[in-house]
Amino acid sequence: MDSGNDTQLSEFFLLGFSEHHPQIQSLIFGLFLSMYLVTVFGSLLIVLAIVSDSHLHRPMYFFLSSLSFVDICFTSTTVPKMLVNIQTQSQVITCADCITPMYSLLLFSGLDIFLLTVMAYDRYVAICHPLHYAVIVNPQRCGLLILVCWTVGVLNSLLHSFLVLRLSFCTNLEVPHFFCELNQVVHHACSDTFINDMVIYITAMLLAVGPLAGIVYSYSKIVSSIRAISSAQGKYKAFSTCASHLSVVSLFYCTLLGVYLSSAVTQNSHSTGPASLVYTVVTPMLNPSFIV
Repeated sequence: MDSGNDTQLSEFFLLGFSEHHPQIQSLIFGLFLSMYLVTVFGSLLIVLAIVSDSHLHRPMYFFLSSLSFVDICFTSTTVPKMLVNIQTQSQVITCADCITPMYSLLLFSGLDIFLLTVMAYDRYVAICHPLHYAVIVNPQRCGLLILVCWTVGVLNSLLHSFLVLRLSFCTNLEVPHFFCELNQVVHHACSDTFINDMVIYITAMLLAVGPLAGIVYSYSKIVSSIRAISSAQGKYKAFSTCASHLSVVSLFYCTLLGVYLSSAVTQNSHSTGPASLVYTVVTPMLNPSFIV
């Protein structure tokens, strides 16, 4: 008899906040509903303001509007389902139903990383090469950068999704998250996951550590340029244009890398839930207020 069932017949139990007292769950529901609404309406207002005001049709605001749109999609991938689960007390989801939100989460989290990297590059050019800014960061290059971000994001998400579809899952499985997180789904498979694990680590190195290296390089050059400014007012103005962006990058990367590194070195995956909440719910809400 085959030890593994068909992928579509397997069910996951998204434990999320199911272990908390009902009163605590009501408080959590109100909290995350408020955060979701703030994220959606705040990001939507930024997009509408930039689109409607011709004075804001500049590369910096073009990237900001793109990031705000991605944040709306990113948080909408996980939070509505989480809120429904809290209200209905239903945590069951089939593996097939996990694929779509998992694909979307991979896509929009990847786009967040790429756009934050592109924004670091934009600020590097603005501060280190201000006289050539209009030539280097022209509309054609901005459009090309966004196209590359979406292309790489889509291909990366499709790759992981197709590799998950080839796995078999033996029984109904408990996932200590409120969404279908890639590592958790893969590590609950009863078939061989060597290829999945290798692809996860390789793409993480290329698509997460690579952009992080680009951000670090950009800001090392920015810091060098700021130190060369003679006036204190000029230094403050230059630093204030990138400090908020650097805060968002630090928050996003620390929590995202914390989730994947902790899941790689420990079997206790319950500890990754709070960190997952930060980069999927809190960071998208803070992006507009930090970067604007």
